Amino acid sequence: MARYRESVCKLCRNEGVKLFLKGERCDTPKCAIERRSYGSGQHGQARKKLSEYAIQLREKQKVRRLYGMLEKPFRQTFRDASHKKGTTGTVFLQLLESRFDNIIYRSGIVSSRAQGRQWIGHGHFLINGKRVDIPSYKLRLGDIITPAPNSLAFMRQTLESRNASPKPPHWLEVDLNNLSLRFASVPNREDFDPNIKEQLIIEYYSR
Repeated sequence: MARYRESVCKLCRNEGVKLFLKGERCDTPKCAIERRSYGSGQHGQARKKLSEYAIQLREKQKVRRLYGMLEKPFRQTFRDASHKKGTTGTVFLQLLESRFDNIIYRSGIVSSRAQGRQWIGHGHFLINGKRVDIPSYKLRLGDIITPAPNSLAFMRQTLESRNASPKPPHWLEVDLNNLSLRFASVPNREDFDPNIKEQLIIEYYSR
């Protein structure tokens, strides 16, 4: 399976915003964009006047990298959203948020979507009692995620070592004692990052 293998900090610097790709490190002074808030490479500090197409492209790349997706599945998710009822941009973000790896990240059990994908791939989670190891799996309302029988102790130890206090969104019901969660409701546009300009992505794919 194809995957990005270079420094993820370069992605944040090139997009000019924190994408929180390295978990808790992104909240410390060690964050690359805090130390060098300009693009990577020898032309990273050059002033650039972006065309309308370039602005659309950069927004699409930013959101794609935020969710840790390759171009093909990202584009397919947009196509799926365009065929559903409702505002295409909002439906698109809802589909991205309903991905298995994103749900695990939003719950606060893991510190990044990349760690969520790793744990899912290793079979640490069950959905409605069945093992699912596909990070892109789309959850439905009412789906319940629980740790695999042999993974609960490992997850608790990892969470305690982070000294983290998960703050899940209101549309997820999280039981911290059992590290289980329920996809309780569909998030609204107000629940998404206000810095995401989904209209630019719609314009990009509608060319």
